[in-house]
Amino acid sequence: MRLRVGGVVLLLIIGFVTFNYFRPIPAVAATPGVPSATTTTGTVPALPWPSVGSAAVGTSGLGLIANSGKEAPAPAASVAKVMTAFVVLEDKPLKKSDPGPVILITDADVQVYQSEKAQEQSVVEVRTGEQLTEFQALEGLLIPSGNNLAFTLANWDAGSVAAFVVKMNKRAKALGMSHTTFADPAGALTQTVSTPSDLVMLGMVAMKQEVFAQIVATSDTKLPVAGTVYNVDYALGQSGIIGIKTGSGLNLGANFLFAASANVSGFTITMYGCVMGQPTLDRAFAAAKALIAAMQPQLRVARVLSKYVSVGSYEPPWGGHAELLSTANVDLVEWPGMILRQSLRAPTLAIDKPIAPGTAEGELHILLGDYSLDVPLTTSASLYPPGRFWRLTRI
Repeated sequence: MRLRVGGVVLLLIIGFVTFNYFRPIPAVAATPGVPSATTTTGTVPALPWPSVGSAAVGTSGLGLIANSGKEAPAPAASVAKVMTAFVVLEDKPLKKSDPGPVILITDADVQVYQSEKAQEQSVVEVRTGEQLTEFQALEGLLIPSGNNLAFTLANWDAGSVAAFVVKMNKRAKALGMSHTTFADPAGALTQTVSTPSDLVMLGMVAMKQEVFAQIVATSDTKLPVAGTVYNVDYALGQSGIIGIKTGSGLNLGANFLFAASANVSGFTITMYGCVMGQPTLDRAFAAAKALIAAMQPQLRVARVLSKYVSVGSYEPPWGGHAELLSTANVDLVEWPGMILRQSLRAPTLAIDKPIAPGTAEGELHILLGDYSLDVPLTTSASLYPPGRFWRLTRI
């Protein structure tokens, strides 16, 4: 009897050991080694927002970082021409030094010029039969702020002003400009409205177009019929300002969407901002300069991740250890009080064969403002499948 019981027990033990040995090896998940969220150093600064109207600021890389808190859609005036130029350059791209195709000025273009001149709008003289290159038409749109050239470009690009306005609103929606409506390509209608935050987002995207940035940084240019025309942004070159666009003349206050270059920790950073509803254009320029002066000392470029630093690890239950190492240095522009988020995106490993050191395994995802980076990771050491003893004796 005892031998029979012992035999059954032995068979059970052999069965369990056999089952234990051959059952699947558990997959190994990575363990994060960095905090999921940290706050950038410093106290959120109090910026010198204008006492009337509204404003917003941002920087290259970080995107929009603050606004005055009093934003409501208001007439954008000629700042709307930034979207007009952006749409034209997206539809008909130009390379730097490329004049682009020729636009023939028609009788209709001249009639628009004459009508708007009679209304004392901002216009650029044109004549029937005049030939403007795309580049020249954009210069006339953005430098002296020719309302009539906004309509010329709209008709040339889309076949009609109405069709072009549809494009403008479609682009605005795609950019997340949720408080913006375009009713015309020049900003001459009070129904064309936006907010400083929306316009800052537009300005940051528009300035990525090399030809656009070149034109808005130009103080004057010469056109075939109009001759020499001057930039209505007469703050250009002051306080590091490198563009973008003014807007005024609707008896509802002056607007200024601006970009300014600054050296921060040895890096060139572009600061962006928009002030709306200022009593005069001079006051708009002064408000912009005050914001630039307050922003620059608060910005810094910090190394948020160094190369070969461990951000996680693999710890197989049968023993062994491998760190997950970053493969790049990451330097980001920082603004005090923002949240830096990091998440480890490494695969769960089924280690059924050796994994060598330096094997690429996932990435560290980093978010800060508009920054969204994936830094590839590699293993620091070899990882081996479990040995026979562990497979036999695991619980």
